[in-house]
Amino acid sequence: MQTVGVALVGSGRMGAFHAQTLALRLPHARLAAVVDPAPGAAERLVGALGTGRAYTDVAQAWDDPAVQAVVIAAPARSHADLVVAAAAAGRHVFCEKPMAVTLADADRAIDAARTAGVVLQVGFNRRFAADWRAARALLDAGTLGTPRLLRSLTRDPGGFDPSRVLPDTIFLETLIHDFDTLRFLNPGATAVEVSAIADALVEPGWRDRGLLDTAVVTIRFDNGAMAVAEACFEAAYGYDVRGEVLGSGGMAAMGDGRRSGMAFSGPAGRLVETVRGDQELFPEAYTAELAAFVDAVRAGAPAPVAGEDARAALAIALAAAESVRTGRPVRVEK
Repeated sequence: MQTVGVALVGSGRMGAFHAQTLALRLPHARLAAVVDPAPGAAERLVGALGTGRAYTDVAQAWDDPAVQAVVIAAPARSHADLVVAAAAAGRHVFCEKPMAVTLADADRAIDAARTAGVVLQVGFNRRFAADWRAARALLDAGTLGTPRLLRSLTRDPGGFDPSRVLPDTIFLETLIHDFDTLRFLNPGATAVEVSAIADALVEPGWRDRGLLDTAVVTIRFDNGAMAVAEACFEAAYGYDVRGEVLGSGGMAAMGDGRRSGMAFSGPAGRLVETVRGDQELFPEAYTAELAAFVDAVRAGAPAPVAGEDARAALAIALAAAESVRTGRPVRVEK
């Protein structure tokens, strides 16, 4: 397979970025189609990029012989059904996180891909970011020794509409990245117990309607390591993603949120510019994860971030949500 024809499902903010990557940044991929049920949405994106067909029904992509694979960037609650449908149509699948929002749906998606013999990769982009890959390399080389304490955080730049935030979004769609990152930085270990607190601190008026916009989660792993994940939907200074691993051999820290290494010193003190969004902070990682997916499809190789990884992170997310509801630690479901 010289090039892989890919259909994008969902042409929103993240979908548009993935479409640009498929059309312009990957020599072994081509954007074969864009699917979006909103009138005119797919046509606009296809027209802007000058490639691919525009569809409003995902079934049209399954009937298109130019489509060998699909990138799913539709709303999160539709992901599992789309994975199953794509696998049934014999298409390889890259699915944005979360792959599913229940463990039963995660199992259904994994089984469908396995039965169809297609590649299934999940969009945990931090595994492809330079700092995080460098830290994992230190772990694999033994330089960091045995992980003891880990930390991962996500602070979004704000501007969200609280009326559109579904229950447990902070766990299922935001902290899910941190849960996967903590697993990535504690290789071979399994999360066994979770304790979490969460509240509506950004939009307190929505607390009684179930909004949670700020959370802290502690995780205990079966190798004894302890981890903390935190998230907030608003950081006044921009988009902030960081990580840390303290091991028996030393410490690795990832991410500092700077737009560049430049610091301006003036009458007000020393100032640095910070990044303002995920696509600004992680453009290379978003590109690298799709490149890895295309390479796996071309080579007939396993995906570097599999459905099982998505399920493991989801199990932590569901335990965290349950811990908030019950006010007590929760064992992670296997």
